[in-house]
Amino acid sequence: MSQASGTYHHGDLRAACLRAARELLEEDGSAGLSLRAVARRAGVSATAPYRHFADRDALVSAVAAQGYRELAEHLAAAHPSPSTPDELAAVAVAYVRFALERPALFRVMFAEPCDPDSEERVGATTAISEYVRGIVRRTFPGVDPDALSTTVWALVHGLAFLHLDGKLDTSTPEAVAGQVRAAVHALFTASAALSPTTAAPYVRAEA
Repeated sequence: MSQASGTYHHGDLRAACLRAARELLEEDGSAGLSLRAVARRAGVSATAPYRHFADRDALVSAVAAQGYRELAEHLAAAHPSPSTPDELAAVAVAYVRFALERPALFRVMFAEPCDPDSEERVGATTAISEYVRGIVRRTFPGVDPDALSTTVWALVHGLAFLHLDGKLDTSTPEAVAGQVRAAVHALFTASAALSPTTAAPYVRAEA
């Protein structure tokens, strides 16, 4: 797996460091993630990663940005533009499954300090935020999309961490999907009770 630093061509070192970081995450979690450990795994000198990453936060930001892009692709594959309870539930299930399939990466994305000035990370997180706002605009017309997108994201994100932390049943994929779908449909039911004229059509779509 290790390679001599001289074998890298221009532009390959950064990719090699990110691959090494992802491998370390899968094996040891974020506790084993450091520039020195990445250098050892990539087979380069201890100072080589600093050509692309000023410190650990910069490395974590780059790894997190990869995770956000992969998450966006995962959600879009579930449904590119959900607008009904069942479609939104499918996206929520995909979000939670992503977290369960890549727990170390997911925790790095959301629970590790990152470089606040990382344009790559900011761009990746903005894309996710816009995707969620788009869902809200289509699914809950007439409601403040910024406020409700935070609510929707908080619901699904909370479900992801409750499953990751063993607070909800993860014994089977069906159990996970059932819990997530129930939570999403409960949101629509509550929305219908509070505002029947705007939410009721979407509740009827569930039937």
